[in-house]
Amino acid sequence: MALRLVQVNFKAQDDAALGRFWAEALGWGMSSEGPGVTNLEPEGFVWPDPAGFYIDFVTVPDPETVKYRVHLELATTSAAHQTELVARLKELGATPVDVGQGDVPWTVLTDPEGNMFCVLEPREIYRDTGPIAAVVVDCADPRALARFWGEAVDLTVHEVTDDHAVLRSADGVGPYLELCRTSDVTTVSNRIHIDLLPYPIDGKEAEVARLRTLGAISADVGQGEVSWTVLADPEGNEFCVIGKG
Repeated sequence: MALRLVQVNFKAQDDAALGRFWAEALGWGMSSEGPGVTNLEPEGFVWPDPAGFYIDFVTVPDPETVKYRVHLELATTSAAHQTELVARLKELGATPVDVGQGDVPWTVLTDPEGNMFCVLEPREIYRDTGPIAAVVVDCADPRALARFWGEAVDLTVHEVTDDHAVLRSADGVGPYLELCRTSDVTTVSNRIHIDLLPYPIDGKEAEVARLRTLGAISADVGQGEVSWTVLADPEGNEFCVIGKG
């Protein structure tokens, strides 16, 4: 039994519209499992392929009340590709934003609902990730949080410093999980969160119990009675465990 980082979930004002933006941005397929939910998957993968990585968009009443502690970073293969991708994203509705990044080789944008993301310059480390290079989580203590996520999920720790930690699937597939130190620690709900899936898919409750022993705590984000379990890591970042009990 193992837990895999299988997707990210966006709280949205309009799941279909935001889903269309990201589907066109990434070149992924788009579907819907029901009203208020839009699902994205890379071409050639069918849920829940363990080598795949997916995105869900869920319409919620007021997504603006939540915090932006998680963002995506997109990979490029050349300087020309980076320039072309940034131009295309702007045409789709992305907006440049200044978050104090200064003179850096990557470009910081927001999607049509204000979610910040970065288009990176070419980096060898991301040559095989697909269009999403990394899921980045702000935190106060990357070393401590890397210990939690390294034990919680089927991830290998590649680098750890006081300011930054880098993890990736033990199978070397999908995006990296990167933990970046920040002084802006908050307990407000995140607008983007991680979803975990047991593989094989059975055994959710056993995995939830294991996560609690590692320091995960229950979280209430107004989910009500649902089939998944909402938890938070030791720094309060919510995540969901999906699958079957």
